Amino acid sequence: MNPLRQTGFLFTNFKAKFQTPFEKLFEIFKELITYTSGDFDEAIDWLKELDKEYVLTDENYTMDDFIEDLLNKGYIKKEIDPNGNGEGVGLTAKTEMLLRQHALKQIFGKMKKAGNGNHTTKQPGLGEQDSGDFKAYEFGDSIEKIAITESIKNAQINGGLDDFRLTQEDLVVNDQFHQSQMSTVLMIDISHSMILYGEDRITPAKKVAMALSEFITTRYPKDKLDIIVFGNDARPISIDELPYLKVGPYHTNTVAGLELAMDILRRNKKSNKQIFMITDGKPSCLKLKDGSYYKNSNGLDPHIVDKCYNMAQLARRLNIPITTFMIAQDPYLKKFVQEFTMANRGKAFYTGLKGLGEMIFEDYETNRKKRIN
Repeated sequence: MNPLRQTGFLFTNFKAKFQTPFEKLFEIFKELITYTSGDFDEAIDWLKELDKEYVLTDENYTMDDFIEDLLNKGYIKKEIDPNGNGEGVGLTAKTEMLLRQHALKQIFGKMKKAGNGNHTTKQPGLGEQDSGDFKAYEFGDSIEKIAITESIKNAQINGGLDDFRLTQEDLVVNDQFHQSQMSTVLMIDISHSMILYGEDRITPAKKVAMALSEFITTRYPKDKLDIIVFGNDARPISIDELPYLKVGPYHTNTVAGLELAMDILRRNKKSNKQIFMITDGKPSCLKLKDGSYYKNSNGLDPHIVDKCYNMAQLARRLNIPITTFMIAQDPYLKKFVQEFTMANRGKAFYTGLKGLGEMIFEDYETNRKKRIN
């Protein structure tokens, strides 16, 4: 007699994944170096304070050992300061890439690379993703795409079982979505309000930008992502600059940011274009033709606001949708964003810092499933 087989769940005590002393400290270091905008000395000072409180090191592995390992493993490098006095420490390209991967893992989770990384639209055509529909076989269609079951079924219907023949007229192939490419400009507000009111808003924005850039370059390598920052003025930044991004004593020149974003997208020949804008405040600045600045931080200045609406309408005429991620929750700012979004026929999300990355990722993934223009 065979013993009864038992099935079910087996519960055991949780066992944390083994980490070396270096790995434990390195996970914290990656957070701190992002928070300090690449300032190694400040990050190490914070790490030492955490060590005092939580006893992260011991006599077998000290903070000096950790710094030496960072240097030996190629995560940091010695640098001469701008005045040529003594040695400083800077991050290497290896660490910059790891910070982008770390941000991607935090925000989007572990993701697998996918094919050529093109964006699926609702227009049938040449591509790599099946639409779920069938179409008649035509000369030039790939043999691998022939739907065998459906083709045999057609042959049975057309010729019957007694005289079964499979002809070209019976053949059908899996129809596919047309694959398109996407050009995205990510605008990041670096005005002073991004660190005001006791809340660090620039670090989450940096993490989102690092994660999005890593996601696009690995999963959709044919897509193009440009990143610009805007305060009193707007300027493009490279992906490598993201960990070092800081806010300044700036107002918010949203118009300058939009002008630069549209100039970038105009030069790009890809058909699908979009702008993502992360901001926490109202537009409060314009650059005049003589090079001076018109600034007004008191409420919503009609002159500045109207310029923003004009830019939104211009983007709409150029088939460039703008998605605004508004961190602030003030009712009058929400009203401005609503009017701005209506002028562009784009989208707006009113969010705090929590969930910002997930929202941007979900919107990017949604847009890749449809043809923007």
